[in-house]
Amino acid sequence: MGRIKSALEIALERTESVKTDKAGISRFEAKQQGKRLANAFLADPSKNLEDELKKTPTDQRESLKQGIFDVLVPQISLPASADDMPRIEAIGKALCLLMKDVPTAKPAAASFANMYKQFVQLLARYLEEIAHYDQAIRQQYAPKLRQKEEELSRRMGREIRLDPFQDPEFITFYNQNINALKENYQGAADQVREEAQRLWEQIR
Repeated sequence: MGRIKSALEIALERTESVKTDKAGISRFEAKQQGKRLANAFLADPSKNLEDELKKTPTDQRESLKQGIFDVLVPQISLPASADDMPRIEAIGKALCLLMKDVPTAKPAAASFANMYKQFVQLLARYLEEIAHYDQAIRQQYAPKLRQKEEELSRRMGREIRLDPFQDPEFITFYNQNINALKENYQGAADQVREEAQRLWEQIR
């Protein structure tokens, strides 16, 4: 009987192992699906993530949400232009949705939503400053650019007009000033990402 019992125990252990593996595979697939949904959402923020969450089986929902979260959080960054703002705003709404899906996390979601709203307002000011800096840098460099155009015109025997971004010296000057401005705002983006991560770990 001892040997039979041992064999049964081994069989049961193997069965449990297979169940565990299947559960692990299911969670992995749900997480990958979450990443695909997040990438599709970034490409088209009009997609409804809430519907996807609702139709996902309960035992897979957390993994799906983790996949979405893992893709969205690194996308919190400074915009390259005003065209990036709708996407950045959509990321905040999606993250709040993930947090609110946990009933006990509604206060955390509300706190994050308020923080993200302030972040978006800050980015609007950032874009205004970038535009101002761009104009000021061009104006400041304009006399030197004209000198280079005049010198080239004399050499070539015809009028030469230069695009400032064809001038390595201007590019260096431009990047130094713009990067200094970006550094002033980069900390805000880093803080929002860190807070999103902190709250997410707290509510899970």
